[in-house]
Amino acid sequence: MSQADWQPDWQPDWQSAGFGLYIHWPFCLAKCPYCDFNSHVSRVVDHGAWRRALLAEMRHMRALTGPRALDTVFFGGGTPSLMEPATVAALIEQAEVLWGLAEGAEITLEANPTSAEAGKFADYAAAGVNRLSLGVQALGDADLKALGRLHSVAEAAVAFDLAREAYPRVSFDLIYARMGQTVAAWEAELAQALGMAVDHFSLYQLTIEPGTRFGELYDLGRLKVPEDEVAAEMYELTQAMTAAAGLPGYEVSNHARPGAASRHNLVYWRYGDYAGIGPGAHGRLTLPDGERVATVTARAPGDWLAAVAGQGHAVVEQTTVKRPDQATEYLLMALRLAEGADLARYERLAGAPIDAARIAGLAGDGLVRQSYGQRGDRLAATARGRIVLNRVLAELLA
Repeated sequence: MSQADWQPDWQPDWQSAGFGLYIHWPFCLAKCPYCDFNSHVSRVVDHGAWRRALLAEMRHMRALTGPRALDTVFFGGGTPSLMEPATVAALIEQAEVLWGLAEGAEITLEANPTSAEAGKFADYAAAGVNRLSLGVQALGDADLKALGRLHSVAEAAVAFDLAREAYPRVSFDLIYARMGQTVAAWEAELAQALGMAVDHFSLYQLTIEPGTRFGELYDLGRLKVPEDEVAAEMYELTQAMTAAAGLPGYEVSNHARPGAASRHNLVYWRYGDYAGIGPGAHGRLTLPDGERVATVTARAPGDWLAAVAGQGHAVVEQTTVKRPDQATEYLLMALRLAEGADLARYERLAGAPIDAARIAGLAGDGLVRQSYGQRGDRLAATARGRIVLNRVLAELLA
């Protein structure tokens, strides 16, 4: 075999899942009481300085990866729909210059459905965005107010219609198991959402995160959420209703019509490579020599901006991810998916297969299933298994 024909065994691994770019915009107009993301309230932003800094950090990531094509770009936050369209356009243009965009590359921007932000949807589409993810979160005005959202249901409906006019693919988020919510109320709300002809949903159970306003209220006994059994019933209802409507769950919290799954998030869940730029962004990158590294940037916006100004990037951690750790990370992500994990890929990374007795035990409990087909020997969590996924993973990785 010639040198030209030889391919190191690390190269196909990330290529099997693709390469994405995540761009974090950290600013919001208000901090939602349930949110533990790296978001910061600021009504005055030097957009020119932020544009230059994001472009600079993107160049640093290109220097790490070497040449390859981008399959996806994702603008997350924070509230990316507060970005100037010119900034979005400049970042997409830079991505094209540095890496090149694969044919049909997915470019997603998260947006809030306020009237001011919806007014920029057409401009983002002109900049190159071809998928919009709307943070609707609830379909009742009282619920939106309780969640700290700044839009109304009427604004959300208008924003959704504008998004469908501007983009070939539109998704929106809803949160369930909210304060005081019953199973019947969630069933009615989800039915209303399914009637809106959306092609992708992210349907999240409300979680009470430490350090958030909801976390503080919960600790004080001033915030009540449905009991675990009720939340589990809502989850099972969600799976049944979305599947019946043609949007089955392809991941624990994500549902889509055939062909409409979020390709960027699939890069994560299938354990591809992704470059993360902006404050607090994480990345997983395979370097030209085959080493896979985890990157983390400075979290505070001011610290991030100062670091980029001083050295061209704000990466504060760059650590090697050893192959057994890659195997663990792969399984943690892949079992979130209905398609499950490729057992041969896991074995290549881990250096050993998963204990067959552990798989058999979980299969006997109805929590996993093993299958063999054109895509190889695969292991997937069942619908019951995804409800108790932490238990399943703990047993497989023990």
